[in-house]
Amino acid sequence: MPPHLLILGGTTEARELAAALAADPAVRVTTSLAGRVTRPVPLTGDTRTGGFGGPAGLADWLRVHHVDALIDATHPFARKITTNALQAAREAKIPALVLRRPGWHPTPGDDWHPVPTLTAAAAPLPALGHRVFLTTGRLGLSAFAALEDLHFLVRSVEPPTPPLPPHTELLLARGPFTLADELDVLRAHRIDVLVTKDSGGGATAPKLTAARQLGLPVVVVERPPLPEDAMTVPDAQGALAWLDALQLR
Repeated sequence: MPPHLLILGGTTEARELAAALAADPAVRVTTSLAGRVTRPVPLTGDTRTGGFGGPAGLADWLRVHHVDALIDATHPFARKITTNALQAAREAKIPALVLRRPGWHPTPGDDWHPVPTLTAAAAPLPALGHRVFLTTGRLGLSAFAALEDLHFLVRSVEPPTPPLPPHTELLLARGPFTLADELDVLRAHRIDVLVTKDSGGGATAPKLTAARQLGLPVVVVERPPLPEDAMTVPDAQGALAWLDALQLR
């Protein structure tokens, strides 16, 4: 049997890695999705959807399905999944890798306001603007529900989870978005402050360029730290090199 590799997916990098591995007959790859999006982008190779039942359940799945290596390529803010994955890999006695694209960094002309959490992101908004473009995803928006005097434009792939701020307009859309797209949204909705997570990567970066060009402040939610024992690479090519070093492809 060829080596069996499990990718915890949901990101562009996970799709790129799955496509590269599925084209290699010397390995067998399964990509697991959390199932939070009802219409995920199609993936190459075998897929599964749903949780594992915590680190113990994932460790059992790794053993039963004879997985030889695990690659966590989930969202940079999916800290619990990453922690569980590394613990499960230790229990199953297989190597594990975390694939994390680099975060964003401000450039000249940016007016960034870094905060550690979504709750902290709500605090500076009344002093920064009155029309907020909220691009942090559909979860955790209760952090802004008490801001009754602000207008929010919330963009997400699927309808967000309530409670929401009382003055909320929904924009259901899936990226990537071009710079022209982002400038159109900011101008059409008269946005004067942007809120985003430091997701990193190029697919969602044009909104930062658009905010810079229009002179808008940006509240940036910083990434949670990775577990100290995490071995990391920044892209799919790094993950392939790691597998080569382990002689798993």
